[in-house]
Amino acid sequence: MVGDFKTRVDWLRREIRRHDYLYYTRNQPEIGDQQYDEIFAELKALEAQHPEIVTPDSPTQRVAGRPLKEFAAVRHTIPMLSVDNTYNADELQAFDERVRKQLDTTDYDYVVEHKIDGLAVSLRYADGVLVTGATRGDGEVGDDVTANIRTIKSIPLRLVDGGPCVEGVPPSKRGQDARDTAIPSVLEVRGEVYMPTKSFVELNKARAEAGETAFANPRNAAAGSLKLLDPQITKTRNLAFFAYGVGEVSKPLAQDHFQALRRLEDLGLPVNPHAPKARDIAEVIEICQSWSDRRSQLKYQIDGMVIKVNRYDQRDILGATGRSPRWCIAYKYPAERAQTVVESIAVQVGKTGALTPVANLRAVPLAGTTVRRASLHNFDEMRRLDVREGDTVLIEKAGEIIPQVVEVKTEFRPAGAEPFPVPVRCPNCGTEVVKDEAGVYVRCPNPDCFGMLKERLRYFAGRDQMDIERLGVALIEQLIDSGMVKTFADLYRLKKEDLTSLERMGEKSAQNVLDGIEASKTRPLWRFIAALGIRHVGGQSAEVLAEHFGSLDAIVNAGQDELEAVDQVGPVIAESIYQYFRTPRHRAVIDDLLAAGVRPQPPAPKKRTGGLHGKTVVVTGALKGFSRQQAEQAVREAGGKVSGSVSKKTHYVLAGEDPGSKLQKAQELGVQVIDEERFNQILAGKE
Repeated sequence: MVGDFKTRVDWLRREIRRHDYLYYTRNQPEIGDQQYDEIFAELKALEAQHPEIVTPDSPTQRVAGRPLKEFAAVRHTIPMLSVDNTYNADELQAFDERVRKQLDTTDYDYVVEHKIDGLAVSLRYADGVLVTGATRGDGEVGDDVTANIRTIKSIPLRLVDGGPCVEGVPPSKRGQDARDTAIPSVLEVRGEVYMPTKSFVELNKARAEAGETAFANPRNAAAGSLKLLDPQITKTRNLAFFAYGVGEVSKPLAQDHFQALRRLEDLGLPVNPHAPKARDIAEVIEICQSWSDRRSQLKYQIDGMVIKVNRYDQRDILGATGRSPRWCIAYKYPAERAQTVVESIAVQVGKTGALTPVANLRAVPLAGTTVRRASLHNFDEMRRLDVREGDTVLIEKAGEIIPQVVEVKTEFRPAGAEPFPVPVRCPNCGTEVVKDEAGVYVRCPNPDCFGMLKERLRYFAGRDQMDIERLGVALIEQLIDSGMVKTFADLYRLKKEDLTSLERMGEKSAQNVLDGIEASKTRPLWRFIAALGIRHVGGQSAEVLAEHFGSLDAIVNAGQDELEAVDQVGPVIAESIYQYFRTPRHRAVIDDLLAAGVRPQPPAPKKRTGGLHGKTVVVTGALKGFSRQQAEQAVREAGGKVSGSVSKKTHYVLAGEDPGSKLQKAQELGVQVIDEERFNQILAGKE
């Protein structure tokens, strides 16, 4: 029996690693989420029964249980050098001339890679098992961030050899013998940890709603996430990784960089697919220029290209200066900027009371959109930039996403322009403001501030929370300004005559609003939890809590240790939830909502069968009857798996309006495309 038990555990681990590799590295999933969850749960149960067989590289050990007190220092065996930058084709030509002169030949080629806006790290594998993950630091010494590195699902905890562990995924065909393809006993992988654009936008949205400072760009977001002391929070940041080279290795992987990247792929590591060879500097320049216009199509941010001499023996000849290699250079794209005028500066009050200065701009096109507003983040930043009303400013999109003021053209400053004063009282309720202790935010401390209430109510009614249809920002402002709504629960006490007394509100419109409010009374429990605005708790965490505890009472009364034991809920989130429900004011809000007729629905038992049982569905484009989240939830409830990318393993692509590249990919692969009408028929069991 012991032998059978061990065989089963080993098989489960191999299977989970294989499916992780296929999903995160190859983008070719073979099974649905439900099947994956089942084998993962079986492994977890077996390891719980026999804790003596748990190993550090087991898939169940990705996240450490406790936050770190500090980061230890790691000295790099081979220094992680920085890369010199260049900004135009002439400088690339000059780099090539230096290479040609030092090599004394024209027989060399390059590899051209994306310069991703992330954080350089070094991963050390011993006998194929991840033992250390470290930041670059000063190039000689970095921080040990292994616990956080282990949360990144695209980074394998154990390497594979392209053979049994990745059955059906053949290694690169290079004619190497068995010894060449064996996993090195020591392998340091150098690469970039980054935050995908979608995750970056969602994170900053959540931080803004929580009254926290937004990250300026994806690199800062990735670096900040990797340096968190609680790996459970890092896990929620959805970081990703691309390998781009090697450090110390017990035996050479290949004779050149391009083949080494293929070998890293065979070992189960994700490698950027956009890393072609270039015959000469003319082709290098062509590749760099081609990506200048196409970079917005990528799912991550790049700020340039990295050009590397391909052959390792030629790199040895070229050597390095004290800080950077002579065989490598970065071609940086200039940030797209626009000049405009600050017509006024306004102060917004967030749902946590944080006061944020916002520059209202003369409309100007920038990076494909028309920009009319730019956050100044906080009053310290506004003072540093010295932004004043009437100023001519340069703006750019941080990470090509968030408009921000980067420079004030003081030579164009109008006479009499004065510094914008830091408010001493809340612009909405007049309460004297306070500054965060050791922080940068000025806040309104009045919990009854109507400006704060507007933001909280907007969030509460939002599409990703209670999803109250037809309750828009303008109507919320009218309801609060009129005094009809002072709490969340007041929404559920509104009558038609209340609404029809408002400006531009007829009987039919009023009834539509009331219908939307009524429908929200029985939203799923996770939406209710998310709508409360608990710090650090978004939709994903709320779903996890609802699935784990099953009822509102169980969540409200859970101890901090119970909360901390929930998957994806670390100590920081657990403490935030625990303290929220121990605050009398918050408990009163919940009691008031329940008294007003709100009845959050507990999660239904997971269906094992359904119209989409075992099928993988990709949702793309705008749907009429569903939000994206609602459609994906419907897929799961019907027994299916939701995927973010189209592959040969996809069963259906549900396409709405403006479906984009996913529809094209489905057509190329012959994947069945369905519209919303057929989707509803499948959900109804008519197919």
